[in-house]
Amino acid sequence: MRVLVIEDDGPLRRIISRILEEEQYEVDQAENGEEGYLMASTGEYDLITLDIMLPMMDGYAVMRKLRSEGHQSPTLFLTAKDRIEDKVKGLDFGADDYIVKPFSTEEFLARVRSLLRRSGKIGIEGKMTYGPILLDTNQHEGFINETALKLTIKEYELLFYLIQNKEQILTRDQIYQRVWGIESETTDAIVELYIHYLRKKLAPFELERLIRTVRGVGYMLKE
Repeated sequence: MRVLVIEDDGPLRRIISRILEEEQYEVDQAENGEEGYLMASTGEYDLITLDIMLPMMDGYAVMRKLRSEGHQSPTLFLTAKDRIEDKVKGLDFGADDYIVKPFSTEEFLARVRSLLRRSGKIGIEGKMTYGPILLDTNQHEGFINETALKLTIKEYELLFYLIQNKEQILTRDQIYQRVWGIESETTDAIVELYIHYLRKKLAPFELERLIRTVRGVGYMLKE
């Protein structure tokens, strides 16, 4: 899971990031609203945590701009503003949840998990399914009818992303950025190769056709 933490308080930003990293989330950080907006609008994030009182562009403006442009990543406001009016404003601008500082680690992680479940990013108890395919997100393993798929790390991440966005067309560039990252030294040609690898793992179960090629665009997981 990839999370963007937008927070101008350096020590708090690093603490939040470390908490998430200890739970095996991949974390990017932004220290002001403009940087956060740019990263959120150009990257692929499963969740965004967003402070309200940010320099250069406040959290309300970031949230409103992202939603107006169609970005739907689940977003959790983290803020010292505890008035009902502030909470209502944040939710009306498109935030999915709101937590007031200071907060406990347990509550923060529970809200993160809740948002990811609500958005379909993870299932109850860390299970994701599509048809006969089951992913154990705690152990990073894939199964079909209790038979292990024996996936490599990148094969697992690719299948995870496809299931996460099931029945939606994903461009080759989207997949490349999400699974390999924009700083990878490979090229997006690696996507086609790993789609081939993944289809070979699904072939013994006659499921390789679940991964459809959308000519000239990318791929889609669809029964």
